[in-house]
Amino acid sequence: MHHIGYLLTEGFQVMGLATQTVFEYANKVAGEEFYVLQNFSAAGGDQRSSLGVGIATRKASTADQIDTWVVCGVGNPLESPSSPEERAFLQDVVKDARRVAAICTGAFVLAEAGLLHRRRATTHWVFARDMQTLFPDIQVENDRIYIVDGPIWTSAGMTAGLDLALAMVEKDLGDEVSRGVAHNLVMHQHRSGGQSQHSEMLTLAPKSDRIQNAMNYARKNLARALTVDELAEEANLSPRQFSRVFTAETGMSPAKAIEGLRLEAARLMIEKSRHPLEIIARETGFRDRRHMREVFLRGFGVPPQSMRREVRS
Repeated sequence: MHHIGYLLTEGFQVMGLATQTVFEYANKVAGEEFYVLQNFSAAGGDQRSSLGVGIATRKASTADQIDTWVVCGVGNPLESPSSPEERAFLQDVVKDARRVAAICTGAFVLAEAGLLHRRRATTHWVFARDMQTLFPDIQVENDRIYIVDGPIWTSAGMTAGLDLALAMVEKDLGDEVSRGVAHNLVMHQHRSGGQSQHSEMLTLAPKSDRIQNAMNYARKNLARALTVDELAEEANLSPRQFSRVFTAETGMSPAKAIEGLRLEAARLMIEKSRHPLEIIARETGFRDRRHMREVFLRGFGVPPQSMRREVRS
């Protein structure tokens, strides 16, 4: 049996509690009550969330035999720093807990308690630069879904906490159980910690269905050459109209957007497969491995080989 304690700070975001469902379903899939969850706060009693809803908690100092502590984030950690009691508590429990995790901006609480000193960590990208400025001794990686550095786990934005929780389940109960949980929760994939917080498709965010349809078509056909005429036909527009509308809705040309989609697809293949780079370049529509390297350097500042080494490490 594995005991998980959630430390809720004042104004915590309720989305952080959604990760508890991952552990709930892990028990169902495993066919036993492996995880036992409890909510705590420094003072105990009802702890108010960012929505104003109170959640019943136990006083943290009464906690006993907690294997994993999870700290939920708040809306703006710069305006809501942790209390001295919360920091002192975390400094004490880290000695006995198997692991301590932070969801989203909960990483600031760990940082304020000194638990991230000289460690790799991530947080929501909006506050990553602030964290690096306030805590220069931390190696903040602002473009990662989650990071595991020894017993300390940190995740990016709120939904990334689900990926972190699922990774814990995989570590504790194995790949088969974690896949079963993901299937039950309709999580389409288990994102590795090294994945980027950003998606090229989300960044583009076209406003009309016709441009969205063209983008979906492009994403499904990246392995071959794609022309403006072909995409325009998919959007039921003339090539000239398509280019104009596409640029107005996405802020970039069709050619630049397609390059971004190829870059994202190649990055995902590097993170999730062991295919040679030549095959990845071909499958994602780059002319060759050299062309892919040029685009990687422009887009990420590192070549594909370096990204692969980082993911494997």
